This record gives sequence, C-alpha cells and structure tokens, in this order.
Amino acid sequence: MNVKIFSKNNCMQCKMVKRFLAENKIDFEEVNIDEQPEAISWLKDQGFQSVPVITSDAATVIGFRPDQLRHLAS
Repeated sequence: MNVKIFSKNNCMQCKMVKRFLAENKIDFEEVNIDEQPEAISWLKDQGFQSVPVITSDAATVIGFRPDQLRHLAS
C-alpha cells in the first residue's frame, strides 16, 4: 500500500502520526511542506487546510487518528 504523509516542521500531530506508523511497521513517504512548498497547492486544491494529511490507496486521514490509521496496516 502506498502511504504518504504531508507534514511540516514543529508539528506535534505530524510527529505522532509518523511515530504511530513506524511502530506499526507501516511504510510511508513523507512530504514536508516546509521543504517542498509546491505540495501546499496540491493540498489546497484537494480542500485540505491543515496537516498532517495521510493518504493511501484505501483512505485519507486528517490529523492524528489512531483508530483510522490502524486501517492502513491491513
């Protein structure tokens, strides 16, 4: 499964999501909007106004939502 997290520096929820994914052995690609500002346009075009945004083939999760993130492991 292709999991991508859009994050930014100094974002506690972003750090919590990355730690949750790592602890549950879910591979992910990180897109840091502070380092890749071009991703901000894509996020806004999709209607997102804050990070973290976690996308996968199966679902999109906004924020640190362990109940929803667990589904990415299956």
